[in-house]
Amino acid sequence: MTLPTGPAERYRAVTAGFAARVRGASDWDAPAPVAGWRARDVVGHLVEWFPDFLKSATGLVLDRGPSPEEDPVAAWQVHADAVQRLLDGPEAATPFRHPMVGEMPLPDAVDRFYTSDVFMHTWDLARATGQDERLDPQTCADLLAGMAPIEELMRSSGQYGPRVPVPGDADVQTRLLGFIGRDPLHGRE
Repeated sequence: MTLPTGPAERYRAVTAGFAARVRGASDWDAPAPVAGWRARDVVGHLVEWFPDFLKSATGLVLDRGPSPEEDPVAAWQVHADAVQRLLDGPEAATPFRHPMVGEMPLPDAVDRFYTSDVFMHTWDLARATGQDERLDPQTCADLLAGMAPIEELMRSSGQYGPRVPVPGDADVQTRLLGFIGRDPLHGRE
């Protein structure tokens, strides 16, 4: 399945996949494939970094749910719904100006920086909670193609771990995960 092309529609599709893993999780303290994180920390990361990033670039303030420590399911749902309302509503026309990434349409910024993060962290949550780990192959290919030319910049940001070697004939999802510093082959029987 190829994801929709518009930012609001793509966000809706990607967050639906993440939300399915959120609802399917039963052990929120299970270790995640990011060093030192538990399953609930994956949700925590996604609901905590984006509101400040958005506010600094637009002045917009998103609704906040409970803490992911208290209720990761509700924390995710309140946050995801708030971002979707932003993309679907008149606020989507708000100028996005960030000192580190420049100026662009708000929906494009959400798509580029946030939707792609939710997409990649879907695998983290699925792996931590023993759920379906499959990601859309075309989106994996598109992300890998977009990130490869800026690998040095990405690594220097501290947001991505060192590349994990994967077999040369690995599928595109495995290559993407290795590129962003995950070990997709660890833990497979």
